[in-house]
Amino acid sequence: MLRSMTAFARQEQSSAWGTITWELRSVNHRYLETTIRLPDALRGLELLARERIGGVLSRGKVECALKLQTAGATAAALTLNRPLVERLLDVAVEVEHLMGPGTGLRLVDVLRWPGAVSEAEPDLDEIRLAILDGLDAALRELVVTREREGQRTAELLRQRCDAMRVQVELVRARRPEVLARWRDKLLSRLADIPVDADTGRLEQELALIAQRLDVDEELDRLDTHLDEIQAVFERDEAVGRRLDFLMQELNREANTLSSKSADADTTRAAVELKVLIEQMREQVQNIE
Repeated sequence: MLRSMTAFARQEQSSAWGTITWELRSVNHRYLETTIRLPDALRGLELLARERIGGVLSRGKVECALKLQTAGATAAALTLNRPLVERLLDVAVEVEHLMGPGTGLRLVDVLRWPGAVSEAEPDLDEIRLAILDGLDAALRELVVTREREGQRTAELLRQRCDAMRVQVELVRARRPEVLARWRDKLLSRLADIPVDADTGRLEQELALIAQRLDVDEELDRLDTHLDEIQAVFERDEAVGRRLDFLMQELNREANTLSSKSADADTTRAAVELKVLIEQMREQVQNIE
């Protein structure tokens, strides 16, 4: 099954401690290149996240971002640093004694003082499993999207493979006519020469011409490569590199066919083959 390397996935999960959101984007790339953005408090999960991504994807430039939004502060979540507040009040009394009444700390000053009141941080060990589960869910969604796009690409590739087979059969069907025409052309030229032709020599020349114009091997290899592409579509693995190699082989045979062409129809077929191969090559660049 073909998978595209272009996809997007988003997974959001909420619970009592807050909300986690994973966003994954991938585009085509020769190898697997992963960029992960995590909150500072969760940097320790980066290695595990990479391992999970590498276990599912084999190619593509993948950007992963995790957003963690903790639940709003509640009365139970606020902690008073009593020793610090008591020390602040003692200092305030001393300052007021030195500077006069009205110069002490107000309630709002105490609450704003760094470290006087703190919001309880969520237990990261408790939410670690939920974060990784969210990543797994996002990866599953990403794979589904890749497969859906890959199936569309596979259909386009199949259409072009069928179009290439038509061109191959056209060239193969014209082979006898092309050779017969060259034989007639050679005989016509010999007839204009006022000497008797050497029959043995004539047959040798015809054999050499037939050899130069022989494209049966190229046509057979084109059929073989097209059969292999159809087989690759059914593989349950990353096949992008294999398809890219097959595109190179198809292009090589089409170029050879063009160089051996002896008539306009064969030349047009070779050009059409190269156009179709280039269209396929562009699609294959996005296959995992």
